[in-house]
Amino acid sequence: MATPQQRRILVVEDDATIANAVRLRLVAEGFDVRVASDGEGALAAYAKAEPDLVVLDRLLPGLDGLEVCRRMQAARPVPVLMLTALGEETDVLVGLGVGADDYITKPFSMRELVARIHALLRRVERASLLAHEDAVIRVGDVEINTAERRVFVRGAETQLTRTEFDLLRRLAERPGQVFERERLLSDIWGFSEAAATRTVDSHVRALRRKLGPEVVRTVHGVGYALVRP
Repeated sequence: MATPQQRRILVVEDDATIANAVRLRLVAEGFDVRVASDGEGALAAYAKAEPDLVVLDRLLPGLDGLEVCRRMQAARPVPVLMLTALGEETDVLVGLGVGADDYITKPFSMRELVARIHALLRRVERASLLAHEDAVIRVGDVEINTAERRVFVRGAETQLTRTEFDLLRRLAERPGQVFERERLLSDIWGFSEAAATRTVDSHVRALRRKLGPEVVRTVHGVGYALVRP
């Protein structure tokens, strides 16, 4: 049984070698870890264990990772770190679109996986601490309700993932200011390795798909800025 200090993580991975390696490393990091090897088993374990975070393989036997993620988020929103062997941008964006907060491409280092998990959990904690704020940020046609974590575009609500919301809010704090990719990685994801800047790019593309292509401006070779009206 998990102690009050322990965070519970559900690892969903059909490769037994990878699943066991991830489990051992996360246990060593102090997490309470549960493991499932297929989609149906993942949903059952999710309902029973009520994890604080899910590490979810994109390709699973039976229900694939996308459908599992979709059902989990519909039942009870939870931070999801998706594992993918698919490098195509479309696959990444689809994963983000169904509720994944972050992704990591196989093969990956355990050090990076642990760093991503800690960063994602810290983000959730920060969001909880800020939940009492009753502030609305408006930038052009976009309205951000920071207390309720809701976003509206021209009055219509747009569903964002936890990470997309945090990224949009950070950019909206200073409309027009250019944020370097490395700075966004540090502010949102909790690390600033230059090799991981593609993560920022993928989430910005997801934001543009949901909010409109003109909302976030690219400053080539530097980073991104929220367009000031």
